Amino acid sequence: MIKKENRRLRVGVLGCGPIAQFAHLESCVKAKNADLYAICDAAPDLLARMGATYEPQKMFSDYDAMLADPDLEAVIVATSDAYHVPMSIKALEAGKHVLCEKPIGVSVEEGQQLADAVRRSGKILQVGHMKRFDPALQAAHDFVQNDIGQIFALKAWYCDSTHRYTNTDAVQPLPVTSKLARKPAGNPKADLRQYFMLAHGSHLVDTARFFCGNIVAVRARLSERAGAYCWFVETEFANGALGHLDLTVAVRMDWHEGFQLYGENGSVLAKTFNPWYFRSSEVEIFHEKDATSRKPLGADGHFFRRQLEGLADTALKGAPMRGADVEDGIASIRAMVAIARSVETGERVELASVTGAV
Repeated sequence: MIKKENRRLRVGVLGCGPIAQFAHLESCVKAKNADLYAICDAAPDLLARMGATYEPQKMFSDYDAMLADPDLEAVIVATSDAYHVPMSIKALEAGKHVLCEKPIGVSVEEGQQLADAVRRSGKILQVGHMKRFDPALQAAHDFVQNDIGQIFALKAWYCDSTHRYTNTDAVQPLPVTSKLARKPAGNPKADLRQYFMLAHGSHLVDTARFFCGNIVAVRARLSERAGAYCWFVETEFANGALGHLDLTVAVRMDWHEGFQLYGENGSVLAKTFNPWYFRSSEVEIFHEKDATSRKPLGADGHFFRRQLEGLADTALKGAPMRGADVEDGIASIRAMVAIARSVETGERVELASVTGAV
């Protein structure tokens, strides 16, 4: 059991659906420096069930009412993608810090609108790219930042599996659902190209940026065969490194995620597991100077709790922000839009030039 700190961030969770149940409600309860102060959901039955299970101090059926509570300090936006930007802006305008599930939006313009709100508010917005809080990947990131020197190339892949629900259903609690749940207009899975890119590609793009910095241009191809979608993306980074990103949904094998990164003073090999195993990545860091490898254990694999603790440290103590900020979120949107445009045109697309939605 993690020992609680005396001063803890008072957090409200917006949305009590599956992502909140699988990740965020428990994170608030377990975090050393945060508390589950409030929950909010429009479905009264779901709100009651989650309230009985997690025992927040307050429960709300109206979001504006939760935001009006002066004791609430931060909001986790755990809703459908379509609500991420408007609900985050409402929280910022109410003077609350925000942890928003990824992606922060579906268009460049949405992202910029949210960034404007962050600047006006003076509050913190952190995007829910929880893989940045994988302790083994953090160890690899430290090596890349401090010791690897010039980066030559990155090969990264994120391949969902046809067997992923067989695997995850065995380890996840049964989600509580409600017929009264508020849903966005239309079916978010109607356009699978967009849905898979937003749900999975956002992780792949952020991992690439986390290790290699800003992406300036892409050239992408998409193959749709036998119900599978496979994007191969040539990537140019601002630091001169080259990248190859493979997003495939779904491979006929186990979950397949990781990367190889080559640099002047060493290399990194990483294998990342399905996040619902709460297992840190297997990482091998090779040091050229003495021809040895290091494999950090990363025993604490609760990335969702760790990302909330990171936000709380920044909000309460002024610690440097270790998570993805709103500019990282916009950069991810730009990369995904550029990939979509490149697939459509067959041309190289510069991220600075793109507009519109994924």
